[in-house]
Amino acid sequence: MTARSPRIRFAARIEALRQHPENGSTLVLTIFYGFLALVLILLVVAATSLYLERKRLFTVADGAALVGAEAFDLDDVKQTPDGYRPTLKSPKVAAAVQAYLAHTETHEFEGFVVEQAETTDGRSATVSLSSYWRPPVLSLLVPEGFRIDVTAVGRSVFS
Repeated sequence: MTARSPRIRFAARIEALRQHPENGSTLVLTIFYGFLALVLILLVVAATSLYLERKRLFTVADGAALVGAEAFDLDDVKQTPDGYRPTLKSPKVAAAVQAYLAHTETHEFEGFVVEQAETTDGRSATVSLSSYWRPPVLSLLVPEGFRIDVTAVGRSVFS
Protein backbone atom coordinates (compact mmCIF):
# COMPACT_ATOMS: atom_id res chain seq x y z
CA MET A 1 0.00 0.00 0.00
CA THR A 2 1.30 3.36 -0.88
CA ALA A 3 0.41 6.48 1.01
CA ARG A 4 -1.44 9.06 -1.01
CA SER A 5 -0.36 12.63 -0.74
CA PRO A 6 -2.63 15.12 1.04
CA ARG A 7 -3.13 17.01 -2.22
CA ILE A 8 -4.48 13.92 -3.98
CA ARG A 9 -6.84 13.11 -1.07
CA PHE A 10 -8.15 16.68 -1.07
CA ALA A 11 -8.77 16.58 -4.81
CA ALA A 12 -10.62 13.25 -4.42
CA ARG A 13 -12.89 14.77 -1.76
CA ILE A 14 -13.63 17.79 -3.94
CA GLU A 15 -14.52 15.51 -6.84
CA ALA A 16 -16.82 13.45 -4.59
CA LEU A 17 -18.63 16.62 -3.48
CA ARG A 18 -19.10 17.67 -7.10
CA GLN A 19 -20.72 14.36 -7.92
CA HIS A 20 -23.09 14.43 -4.90
CA PRO A 21 -23.97 18.04 -4.10
CA GLU A 22 -25.74 18.70 -0.79
CA ASN A 23 -26.64 22.31 -1.37
CA GLY A 24 -29.41 23.57 0.92
CA SER A 25 -29.54 20.68 3.38
CA THR A 26 -28.37 22.84 6.27
CA LEU A 27 -30.85 25.55 5.30
CA VAL A 28 -33.76 23.13 5.73
CA LEU A 29 -32.44 22.07 9.14
CA THR A 30 -31.96 25.68 10.19
CA ILE A 31 -35.53 26.57 9.20
CA PHE A 32 -36.89 23.52 11.03
CA TYR A 33 -34.98 24.24 14.24
CA GLY A 34 -35.94 27.92 14.07
CA PHE A 35 -39.61 26.93 13.79
CA LEU A 36 -39.22 24.43 16.64
CA ALA A 37 -37.58 27.07 18.85
CA LEU A 38 -40.39 29.54 18.09
CA VAL A 39 -43.06 26.98 18.98
CA LEU A 40 -41.25 26.11 22.20
CA ILE A 41 -40.92 29.78 23.16
CA LEU A 42 -44.65 30.40 22.55
CA LEU A 43 -45.61 27.38 24.66
CA VAL A 44 -43.35 28.42 27.53
CA VAL A 45 -44.69 31.99 27.44
CA ALA A 46 -48.30 30.71 27.56
CA ALA A 47 -47.58 28.24 30.38
CA THR A 48 -45.79 30.92 32.41
CA SER A 49 -48.66 33.35 31.89
CA LEU A 50 -51.18 30.75 33.05
CA TYR A 51 -49.09 29.92 36.12
CA LEU A 52 -48.70 33.57 37.12
CA GLU A 53 -52.39 34.33 36.58
CA ARG A 54 -53.39 31.38 38.77
CA LYS A 55 -50.94 32.47 41.49
CA ARG A 56 -52.34 36.02 41.42
CA LEU A 57 -55.90 34.70 41.71
CA PHE A 58 -54.88 32.35 44.52
CA THR A 59 -53.25 35.23 46.40
CA VAL A 60 -56.52 37.18 46.28
CA ALA A 61 -58.47 34.08 47.40
CA ASP A 62 -56.03 33.47 50.25
CA GLY A 63 -56.44 37.03 51.53
CA ALA A 64 -60.23 36.77 51.22
CA ALA A 65 -60.24 33.48 53.16
CA LEU A 66 -58.16 35.07 55.90
CA VAL A 67 -60.58 38.00 56.14
CA GLY A 68 -63.53 35.58 56.15
CA ALA A 69 -61.95 33.55 58.94
CA GLU A 70 -61.74 36.69 61.07
CA ALA A 71 -65.40 37.64 60.46
CA PHE A 72 -66.80 37.05 63.91
CA ASP A 73 -67.82 39.14 66.88
CA LEU A 74 -66.50 38.59 70.39
CA ASP A 75 -69.94 37.26 71.31
CA ASP A 76 -69.32 34.41 68.82
CA VAL A 77 -66.32 33.10 70.78
CA LYS A 78 -67.23 30.13 72.97
CA GLN A 79 -65.32 28.00 75.46
CA THR A 80 -64.74 24.42 74.23
CA PRO A 81 -62.68 21.56 75.67
CA ASP A 82 -59.92 22.61 73.23
CA GLY A 83 -59.99 26.23 74.44
CA TYR A 84 -61.74 29.31 73.12
CA ARG A 85 -63.04 28.94 69.58
CA PRO A 86 -64.96 31.40 67.41
CA THR A 87 -68.11 30.29 65.65
CA LEU A 88 -68.33 31.60 62.09
CA LYS A 89 -71.54 32.21 60.20
CA SER A 90 -71.76 32.09 56.41
CA PRO A 91 -73.51 35.48 55.93
CA LYS A 92 -70.80 37.26 57.95
CA VAL A 93 -68.06 35.43 56.04
CA ALA A 94 -69.63 36.36 52.68
CA ALA A 95 -70.05 40.01 53.73
CA ALA A 96 -66.44 40.24 54.93
CA VAL A 97 -65.17 38.67 51.71
CA GLN A 98 -67.21 41.05 49.56
CA ALA A 99 -65.93 44.04 51.56
CA TYR A 100 -62.35 42.81 51.14
CA LEU A 101 -62.76 42.28 47.40
CA ALA A 102 -64.27 45.75 47.02
CA HIS A 103 -60.91 47.19 48.15
CA THR A 104 -58.81 44.75 46.13
CA GLU A 105 -57.79 45.23 42.51
CA THR A 106 -60.03 42.54 41.07
CA HIS A 107 -60.71 44.61 37.93
CA GLU A 108 -57.43 43.27 36.53
CA PHE A 109 -59.00 39.80 36.25
CA GLU A 110 -61.23 39.12 33.26
CA GLY A 111 -64.59 37.61 34.21
CA PHE A 112 -63.84 37.66 37.96
CA VAL A 113 -66.47 35.73 39.95
CA VAL A 114 -66.81 34.78 43.63
CA GLU A 115 -67.95 31.18 43.36
CA GLN A 116 -68.17 30.47 47.11
CA ALA A 117 -67.64 32.42 50.32
CA GLU A 118 -68.96 30.48 53.30
CA THR A 119 -68.16 28.38 56.31
CA THR A 120 -68.91 24.69 56.21
CA ASP A 121 -67.95 23.75 59.76
CA GLY A 122 -68.30 27.03 61.67
CA ARG A 123 -64.53 27.19 62.26
CA SER A 124 -63.03 27.84 58.84
CA ALA A 125 -63.88 30.10 55.91
CA THR A 126 -63.82 28.67 52.39
CA VAL A 127 -63.45 31.06 49.45
CA SER A 128 -63.55 29.96 45.80
CA LEU A 129 -62.78 32.46 43.05
CA SER A 130 -62.59 32.12 39.30
CA SER A 131 -61.55 34.25 36.35
CA TYR A 132 -60.91 33.85 32.65
CA TRP A 133 -57.34 33.45 31.38
CA ARG A 134 -56.20 34.32 27.87
CA PRO A 135 -52.70 33.59 26.53
CA PRO A 136 -50.54 36.65 25.80
CA VAL A 137 -49.80 35.45 22.24
CA LEU A 138 -52.46 33.58 20.28
CA SER A 139 -51.28 30.57 18.30
CA LEU A 140 -52.64 27.34 16.93
CA LEU A 141 -50.98 25.36 19.71
CA VAL A 142 -52.56 27.10 22.70
CA PRO A 143 -56.30 27.44 23.37
CA GLU A 144 -57.86 30.89 23.20
CA GLY A 145 -58.31 30.79 26.96
CA PHE A 146 -60.32 29.11 29.68
CA ARG A 147 -61.69 29.65 33.17
CA ILE A 148 -59.37 29.03 36.12
CA ASP A 149 -60.70 28.28 39.60
CA VAL A 150 -58.94 28.48 42.95
CA THR A 151 -60.11 27.65 46.47
CA ALA A 152 -58.55 28.84 49.72
CA VAL A 153 -59.47 27.91 53.27
CA GLY A 154 -58.68 30.09 56.27
CA ARG A 155 -59.12 29.29 59.94
CA SER A 156 -58.93 31.57 62.93
CA VAL A 157 -57.14 30.02 65.91
CA PHE A 158 -56.88 31.33 69.45
CA SER A 159 -53.87 30.37 71.49
